[in-house]
Amino acid sequence: MKGVILAGGTGSRLWPLTRLMNKHLLPVGKYPMVCYGIDRLRRGGITDILLVISKQSAGLYTDFLGSGAAFGVSLTYKIQEAAGGIAEALDLAEGFIFPGERFVVLLGDNLFMDDLTPYVESYLRQPEGTAKVLLKPVDDARRYGVPVFDSQDSAWIAYIEEKPEHPKTKFCVTGIYMYDEAVFDIIRQVSPSKRGELEITDVNNIYAANRRLSYDVLKNWWSDAGTFQSLREAGEKLKDALP
Repeated sequence: MKGVILAGGTGSRLWPLTRLMNKHLLPVGKYPMVCYGIDRLRRGGITDILLVISKQSAGLYTDFLGSGAAFGVSLTYKIQEAAGGIAEALDLAEGFIFPGERFVVLLGDNLFMDDLTPYVESYLRQPEGTAKVLLKPVDDARRYGVPVFDSQDSAWIAYIEEKPEHPKTKFCVTGIYMYDEAVFDIIRQVSPSKRGELEITDVNNIYAANRRLSYDVLKNWWSDAGTFQSLREAGEKLKDALP
């Protein structure tokens, strides 16, 4: 298994801090935010990692992380030239992922405490051409992509509703996904959304429509550290998480 961390984007919700640097380099506890995703992958046995970053702060990434050796991993970097959506950023992993390989994708601002190992092992038992997403129950699912489960086989997701006014479940789709190289063909089937981006929900819904999108549920703390409040909470929660 390989890992892909998507750490581009503009970080508009964290402006003006993100005027200074990319949001995934903002401090969470003792370390930049991106370090926690690297650590979660490493602890899950995934050490060959692609980091997709924006042009902003590219030098800071390489200065701090280097080859990844100090963190027990091997890092490869790719630049997302403009903010064109999560699926567009993911498409940059084609070439890094070889035929027959499977990989874990993390959004760089998704911070969590679960060990990825059992979820990875579960995904490796799935048929080729399928995908997995990790879910988390939340108080207000209207802020997220919300899964609706297959009525005939609840092991699969039927579809995902993006920020629904009346969520059909209490779960959100976190920024933790698992794919094989078939995802790149699916990305090519997706058209830009109204905001001009290639949406990862559209990619996942193609899998779901063909009963090829499974899920697991995170058991421990998780946060989308994209606001000032969640950034502060994450800093307190993770202040002693890394040595």
